[in-house]
Amino acid sequence: MEGILLRRYGGFYYVESEGRVWTCRLRGRFRREADLLPGDWVEIVPLGTGEGVIEGVKPRRTLLERPAVANVEQAIIVFALSTPPPDLELLDRLLFLSSVKDIRAVIVWNKADVGREEYLDLPTVYREIGYQVLIASARTGQGVERLKELLTGRLSTFAGPSGVGKSSLLNAIYPEFNLRTGEVSAKSGRGRHTTRHAELIRLPGGGWVADTPGFSRLDLPPMDHLEVAAHFPEMEPFIGRCRFNSCLHRGEPGCTVAAAVEAGNIAGHRYEHYLNFLDEVIARERSY
Repeated sequence: MEGILLRRYGGFYYVESEGRVWTCRLRGRFRREADLLPGDWVEIVPLGTGEGVIEGVKPRRTLLERPAVANVEQAIIVFALSTPPPDLELLDRLLFLSSVKDIRAVIVWNKADVGREEYLDLPTVYREIGYQVLIASARTGQGVERLKELLTGRLSTFAGPSGVGKSSLLNAIYPEFNLRTGEVSAKSGRGRHTTRHAELIRLPGGGWVADTPGFSRLDLPPMDHLEVAAHFPEMEPFIGRCRFNSCLHRGEPGCTVAAAVEAGNIAGHRYEHYLNFLDEVIARERSY
């Protein structure tokens, strides 16, 4: 039988197959070699009522290391328009990684009902770049039906820092889930972790969503530094038009990207993050 791994815990693997969830273990040699993640499609052999053994795993189409989920089609990247304050570098890292992994990204700006004025232009900034943007409020229900439509029929992961309302949004869409939620700490201004283990949740309308732990740091994968700019879509019209073919867009004369930043056609914070990511990728290349 073929099924999808929903979660793993304490040496057990919970696999959905043929309309039910099977509690499985790994077979012999496969136990030492396998590093299975939620989202993996596996082959199982039933052993008894609701129990089975995993005999093999299908090739992965995509892989996210953090949150660790396999075969994701869509990343729902959630940030708040109030607290915790949006960490734009983390947002851009998530968007960058989604592009590198060829995963569709949707930015959800939650807590619109208590949005702070200094953050209200952020959805427009990212929409103008070309990202799909949804403004939502788990409390009032704003944007909830549209988010439900985006989730249906796909394997999606929710990503973003703790406290932005990822579990609250899922509870607003499907109250029967009753996922744990947490408040933002008044002392630190940061969210408390409420999701402890990555797991897939079957959606009533079809598809799955990964409820994953929040995080505040995300490293970039090994890659060629010449590819970094290609994952900033607003730079695309200017790439190849600089004076030098080898231009890295960090101060070289005749750089069209730098000129676009000066002219306000590329957001300053996005360019700053591009330079940070470029330096990080180059440093990693030199370490090998």
